[in-house]
Amino acid sequence: MPIVEPTPTALLLLAVGVLAGVSVLLSAVSGRFGFPVMLLFLGIGMLAGDAGLGISFDDHALAFRVGTIALVFILFDGGLNTSVSSIRSVLGPAGVLATVGVAATAALVAAGAHYLFEFPWVEAMLLGAVVSSTDAAAVFSVLRSSGINLERRVAATIEVESGANDPMAVILTLAITSSLASGEPLGARMLLDVAVQLVVGAALGVGGARAGRALLARTRMPAAGLYAVFTMALALVVFGAVTLLSGSGFLAVYVAGVVLGNGPLPYRAGLLRVHDAIAWLSQTGMFLLLGLLVSPRELAAVAVPGLGVALLLAFVARPLAVIPFLVPFGYRPREIAYVAWMGLRGAVPIVLATFPVLANAPGANRIFNIVFFVVVVSSLAQGSSARAATRWLGLEADEPPPPPASVDITSADPRVGEPAAFHIGARSPARGRSIAALGFPHGAVAMLVIRGRDTIAPRGDLVLQEGDYIYVFCQPEDRPAVDAIFPGAASA
Repeated sequence: MPIVEPTPTALLLLAVGVLAGVSVLLSAVSGRFGFPVMLLFLGIGMLAGDAGLGISFDDHALAFRVGTIALVFILFDGGLNTSVSSIRSVLGPAGVLATVGVAATAALVAAGAHYLFEFPWVEAMLLGAVVSSTDAAAVFSVLRSSGINLERRVAATIEVESGANDPMAVILTLAITSSLASGEPLGARMLLDVAVQLVVGAALGVGGARAGRALLARTRMPAAGLYAVFTMALALVVFGAVTLLSGSGFLAVYVAGVVLGNGPLPYRAGLLRVHDAIAWLSQTGMFLLLGLLVSPRELAAVAVPGLGVALLLAFVARPLAVIPFLVPFGYRPREIAYVAWMGLRGAVPIVLATFPVLANAPGANRIFNIVFFVVVVSSLAQGSSARAATRWLGLEADEPPPPPASVDITSADPRVGEPAAFHIGARSPARGRSIAALGFPHGAVAMLVIRGRDTIAPRGDLVLQEGDYIYVFCQPEDRPAVDAIFPGAASA
């Protein structure tokens, strides 16, 4: 008797739930030992595959579609959390790394694959293109979730580069894949396509975000959760429309996130948490899929070139593609070394590697399996050493750590604003003074004091101590006066 629904769907959901749940629970343990969380998801995907529990999954078309959606939400979340001021401060160097740097990385990897591992030139170029861009998801998760308090210029350079360099890698991969599949040589038209896609993507990303903000300002939705649904829909619409109009959908969705995140948003704190969760789900899903797609037998056959290309990328191609482009912008040697080392690869190469497989391009399966080694080596070598490298190179920012708790105000009216958190340092003029003696303006009030693990009601006679965090709510016009009470201490 054939199995009918809902049994197959129930089995699928059970498998997905168990894989994701076990991975998340184990990630808490892996963090204590410095083991990259994403490799945990990758390993569980492999254990669940043909060589392990026997879950058969070889649908590269589905992986491509899932991966594209995942990248849309990852890049959109990255944009929402990127300030315009940080982009302006590093637009030149990050822009060069995201375009010329990506092309240089692809060329260096291609040369190594051809001369060291005897790849045909076009296949070597395709491999270089697939692994040429740093991964926004990997970078954001390492810098924002591992407790690294990195100097702002270096952090902004890495984040903006990783958010903006995917379009270049996508364009190169598609062009070379088309050449391999059709047998036609690569032409100079590819350079024009790159410029057009970047310009169209950036312009329409800004336009789409402004249109979405205007709709949000004029619409009062019946439930708070619908605002998150709207912003998710906006990300998908921007990506789809811009791609159909011959622009870079990936760049457009990142730019849209930046524009939207740097303006007034209803239920801002809740929206950012939703998109953070979606980005994590997208990232973990891609690593689980990679684990299910790869075959240990096929991996063994490409282990030598796979490890060779991964090491070549991390220790040769990435540094050589960074150093000459950051020196003219006045970066210090240790800053250049850190940016070069933090060329993390993750979900993006996995998605790009499915392009040639779907096109039945020669050597596509070998390239896909080599991407496995690139991702693993990048996560083990670069991702796990990020915190140590930050300390060793002396790039830790002299800023207070984030507060252990937060206070949010949920409102559909973005003009209501949010509380600001201030850290009381050793030199803070507020240290040793009572809250009543601080002289808040009429429109400001202390909401909460956090001292260690304790939360304290901010009564007027409470004396602030070094290490305290104080949350203050104020009207926008009173914010300068409140900042003057806690000079240089704003942390939220």
